[in-house]
Amino acid sequence: MTDPPSRNAELAARDLAHVWHPCTQMREHASQLPLIPIVHGDGAWLVDADGKRYLDGISSWWSNLFGHADTRIASAIAEQAAKLNHVMLAGFTHEPALQLAEELTRIAPPGLTRVSYAGDGASAVEIALKMSFHYWHNRGQSRRRRFVALANAYHGETLGALAVSDLPLYRAVYGPLLFEPLVAPSPDWLDAEPGESAADVARRRLADMRVLLECHAQETCAVIVEPLVQCSGGMRMHVPAYLSGLRKLCDEFDVHLIADEIAVGFGRTGTLFACEQASITPDFMCLSKGLTGGALPLSTVLTTDEVYAAFLGDYAANNAFLHSHTFSGNPIACAAALASLAIFRDEPVLARNRTLAAHLARRLEPLGRHPHVANLRQTGWIAAFDLVVDPDSRRPYPAAERRGLRFYRRALEGGVLLRPLGDTVYFLPPYCIDEGDIDRMVDAARDAVDAATS
Repeated sequence: MTDPPSRNAELAARDLAHVWHPCTQMREHASQLPLIPIVHGDGAWLVDADGKRYLDGISSWWSNLFGHADTRIASAIAEQAAKLNHVMLAGFTHEPALQLAEELTRIAPPGLTRVSYAGDGASAVEIALKMSFHYWHNRGQSRRRRFVALANAYHGETLGALAVSDLPLYRAVYGPLLFEPLVAPSPDWLDAEPGESAADVARRRLADMRVLLECHAQETCAVIVEPLVQCSGGMRMHVPAYLSGLRKLCDEFDVHLIADEIAVGFGRTGTLFACEQASITPDFMCLSKGLTGGALPLSTVLTTDEVYAAFLGDYAANNAFLHSHTFSGNPIACAAALASLAIFRDEPVLARNRTLAAHLARRLEPLGRHPHVANLRQTGWIAAFDLVVDPDSRRPYPAAERRGLRFYRRALEGGVLLRPLGDTVYFLPPYCIDEGDIDRMVDAARDAVDAATS
């Protein structure tokens, strides 16, 4: 008796005939890395077409907060879809967009009073960059055309966002199309010199930033930073003191501060927004991913009344912000975001996250002593380590060996989705996970480390 045909294989074959997947060498999907068709989500779990379940340890690219198919968010989407699917936000408004703007300005760092809508994280970064540049233009400071970014930064893959990113894997081919930022050293605490603490690294990197701004402030629009964790750059982490010091430097040299909280916002670092831990208000704050609980694409840029005022004037002055997206402030997406924020308001989400993050830290601690694991680190609900030849020297494996890919495939075999960044393994699960599933996730990671480094 033959086995029934695989539904996964059937759907994967149909997919490969037409779909071009992101961040993927498509040739590998036809051979060594089969596609996994997902047909159902259930809390922290994804279910494929053949019925196999996968624990989503990375929140589907860091966006899912309260679990797949959360009924509260799904109900809000359905209710709004029955009333109004979409209307352009130019010259019109609607209750979900204005309610969401009111709620975001209520919970954001003080002084962020204006909300601009877009569709995804990179689009939000584009808005913040253009707003900052245009602000200085409207203020008569047209020399300001440059931006300061951090080494190892990642802010998205549209051209402006990619220009202020510092990962050669993404930007090398497109270099001729990009403007060149000023790049400041990362405050990553893994770069500590012998005897240095994480706070010492922050102070040293702030001194580097001071030197850069002393030379270039008059031509600089803004400094852009991922607060506390540089995610796609390898989960590189820094202390809040770097942010507070950076805010002071931006004030001193009169340049804007853009906080890219697309990945770290909405509780990922232990507070609702990462900037809270440094008690700072940036001039622009970009939000996306968890904004809708991971249910629909939506992004926002929050800014100040001072920035907003610079764009007011007579029509003939041509100083308005002429930037638009068709689905800016989409009512259904805004309804999903309002439902997600209501969960934060009605339930002790952050307190529960801190308890679960502590459990994750305890379970990971023995893995940090593995003979091929180095740099175990954690900020809030984000934890990571690196696969290495030798943990004392932190010597990496040759990139061509693709140890991270070996890890990924073994973890999938064990029913856990953990997709490394190169050879950096990270954990960023949805908030609905429980201690038992954390244990399952870490056990699968330990097995995958053994398989990837044997």
